Amino acid sequence: MQADAAAPRDNAEVGIALWLSCGVVSFFLARLVPFARRSPWVELAITLLTALALGVIATALDFAGWNEPDWRAGLLAFLGSFAATGAVRAVQSFT
Repeated sequence: MQADAAAPRDNAEVGIALWLSCGVVSFFLARLVPFARRSPWVELAITLLTALALGVIATALDFAGWNEPDWRAGLLAFLGSFAATGAVRAVQSFT
C-alpha cells in the first residue's frame, strides 16, 4: 500500500509554526539569563515579531518557505530573535 503525497494545503502553516516555535525557544532561553530581566511581555512580543519577520526574509532568500520547514529558516529565526531579545535587554539596562 502506497501513501499519497501530502497536498500543499495540508502543510499550510508548517513553516510559520517552525518560525514561531524557534522564537518561543529563544524567548525561554533568554529568560534564563537574569541580566536586565524585566517585563516578559515586551520581550515575547519582540521575539515573536522578529522570528516572523526573519522567517519571511528566509522565504525571500529561498530557505524553504511558508509551507515547508527548513533548518536554515529555523536557525535564522532562532538566532535573530535571540539577538533581538538581547538588544531589548541592552536598551532596558540603560533606563
